[in-house]
Amino acid sequence: MIIPIRCFSCGKPVAQLWEEFDKRVKAGEKPKEIMDNLGLKRFCCRALFMGHVDLMHSIAQFKKA
Repeated sequence: MIIPIRCFSCGKPVAQLWEEFDKRVKAGEKPKEIMDNLGLKRFCCRALFMGHVDLMHSIAQFKKA
C-alpha cells in the first residue's frame, strides 16, 4: 500500500527515501547501489523496500463515492 513512515523492526525513518528509490529503480539503476547510496544499511530496512508493492492505484479504483 503506502510505504511505512518507520521501519517495522528498527524504527529508522524510511518514508522520505521511498520516492527517490522508486524513481531511480524505474530509471534502471540497481537496487543494491541505490540503497547503499541512500544509507539503508540494515537488512530490515532493505527488506522493507524490496518487499514493498505499491497498490495505491489499484485500490483507488474501489473507493466509495
